[in-house]
Amino acid sequence: MRRWLLARISFAAIDRAASICWIACAIWSGRTRSRGVARYDAGRIEAGLGFRVALRTMSAEMRENWLDQRLYAGRALGRDAWPDLRDAGAQIASRIRQIQAGSPGRPVILSPFHYVSQYANIYVVDEVRKALDMSSISVVSGVPRDIYGNDSEMIPSLRILYTYDEKGGDSRNGLGLRVIRSLRRDGVAVVFSDVPPFSLARFAMETVGVTMNGKNARIHSGVFRLGAPVDALLLPFYLRFERGRFSVEIGEVIALAQTDAPQRLAETIQTARKANYPHWLFAGHPSTYHFAPTR
Repeated sequence: MRRWLLARISFAAIDRAASICWIACAIWSGRTRSRGVARYDAGRIEAGLGFRVALRTMSAEMRENWLDQRLYAGRALGRDAWPDLRDAGAQIASRIRQIQAGSPGRPVILSPFHYVSQYANIYVVDEVRKALDMSSISVVSGVPRDIYGNDSEMIPSLRILYTYDEKGGDSRNGLGLRVIRSLRRDGVAVVFSDVPPFSLARFAMETVGVTMNGKNARIHSGVFRLGAPVDALLLPFYLRFERGRFSVEIGEVIALAQTDAPQRLAETIQTARKANYPHWLFAGHPSTYHFAPTR
């Protein structure tokens, strides 16, 4: 019954309800209030957020959760005709075809950034797969599986290569080899290259030094380690969500074997963060990309 009800709620209604519900919860829950305020305070410093987007920023975590559940319920019940997300997938697929036409044989690593909703990103990736006429596509993910149901049944065409898996133990062994095999076989794979290193703190952090906001920073080096040996090209994108509608912003292509690739990716991350901070899923952490790697 819950899934049936969720599948019939409009995205615009979820957008409004998340803000109202956050206010109600923040009155009684200090944890909810402090997490929301931390998101907004960090955004004021990092992205120059104004008070106009304060509520939208503070309620983003609740909005993400509801959007994930809404998307999952719609997919489970076959009510997944979402033109905005399909159009986003078509735009990205068209860009990949242009890249493949201009650089025949070079693998492409598609990189969704962490904005709006994890399930929305996955849905767009699946639409990209369909548009490129691929039977399946490999995705490197750090999100535990089966949060809302059986993921393999909902999205059977995605081969999820987990960086960790709470049900099955550590699955990082041989991850790089599996990604390279997928790139050579399919020509396209998916890696979330904007992940801040703190989110993988369970493991040794493999980072590379860059400059962000005029300060020293570090980003995760996994995408360079995976893509450089096969001379892959990185295509980043991120989703927007305004007034119940989704849209996509597609970044510039980055050649991962080039020495300036880490800095170019850092600049792309920084541009996305300033433009879309209220929907950034990692907002509010005290370090993000700025930390002391030797401590």
